[in-house]
Amino acid sequence: MKVLFKNIKELLQIRDENTRFVSGKAMNELPTIKDAFLLIKNDVIYDFGPMKVCPDEAVDHVIDATGKMVLPTWCDSHTHLVYAGQREGEFVDKIKGLSYQDIANKGGGILNSAKKVQNISESELYKQTKGRLDEIIALGTGAVEIKSGYGLTLEAELKMLSVIKRLKENHQIPIKATFLGAHAVPEEYKNNKAGYVDHIIKEMIPLVAEAKLADFVDVFCEKGYFTVEDTNRILEAGKLHGLQAKIHVNQFNSIGGVQAGVKQKALSVDHLEVMKYEDIVVLEKSKTMPVALPGCSFFLSIPFAPGRKMIDAGLPLALATDYNPGSSPSGNMNFAVSAACIKMKLTPEEAINAATINGAYAMGLEHKVGSITKGKQANLILTKAISSYHFIPYSFGNHQIERVYLNGVEVV
Repeated sequence: MKVLFKNIKELLQIRDENTRFVSGKAMNELPTIKDAFLLIKNDVIYDFGPMKVCPDEAVDHVIDATGKMVLPTWCDSHTHLVYAGQREGEFVDKIKGLSYQDIANKGGGILNSAKKVQNISESELYKQTKGRLDEIIALGTGAVEIKSGYGLTLEAELKMLSVIKRLKENHQIPIKATFLGAHAVPEEYKNNKAGYVDHIIKEMIPLVAEAKLADFVDVFCEKGYFTVEDTNRILEAGKLHGLQAKIHVNQFNSIGGVQAGVKQKALSVDHLEVMKYEDIVVLEKSKTMPVALPGCSFFLSIPFAPGRKMIDAGLPLALATDYNPGSSPSGNMNFAVSAACIKMKLTPEEAINAATINGAYAMGLEHKVGSITKGKQANLILTKAISSYHFIPYSFGNHQIERVYLNGVEVV
């Protein structure tokens, strides 16, 4: 099938096939074409350029984008979409003054979600998660990473990963799965964390890898959760079984997790609300993508990742939602882009790069999505009629999406 977008006010994020991600000053450059066309053939981007050279050939569908813009769909590289029920009671606890750690210490937080996942059927868990996936697609997300980690038993973790596998099979959106058994220490191992780490390494990871249920392995490297030593052991085990590393680091404390991520050649290090000078320096010559999660900072009222400082130091940066029931109950990438500009002082160009091409890299999908590049999947956002692309982050709380396309087919 051939689909032609014509009279596009501005076509955003034009890249050649060799651009894997952008860093430093280059993040403030967003290549565009004004008064453009875009031609899709067989689900992929076939051609694009100014309207004056628009091809005159028969197509199956023409979309007149007069006054509107086209850009690649958002690439959300950090979510916890698979969970059961909600945790609005903890939301009220936060309002009353309890911290994230306080809630966790009284049996809430991750352990609360784990009990719910352990007691729900796989079919019901799939149904709830599918609703959330459809919701974020409607909000412009065209590629997503989904983590386990709310199971914390072998059976429940496999249940979560099986749900992600079903989502992959039943949706057009590219999905990457991450095994996050090291999200918290379950109650039964409360006084034997070393035993739980051994359980992850010797039993969980081999079975997950054998069943081909995950692309990545992740660890919550933080005080009160898993140490740098734990993290290195788990990531080494994952590597032996073909699972690339991604890590939760520096959410509340800088304890060496960024250094562990670089050492383990992690694809990304995520959160980064607390960054020391040495954390930034160690990332400078690595291929590890820093990922900021502004929705979590907003919801928990904790510092935002110092995105401005990281970019000015020459680093790349990606944005993701951290969609989860406890610390970021929203998968709206439009809000993440706005919050990055408003609270982290990114320019609109930097924020859009962080939410598209750099987000794709943080999932290992940079060759498939994240930019307007010939041969990439035609996963696209058609905006409403807007004055400039700066209006996208400016209009926080009101997304500017008119339609969403996956593989060139309108889905919303």
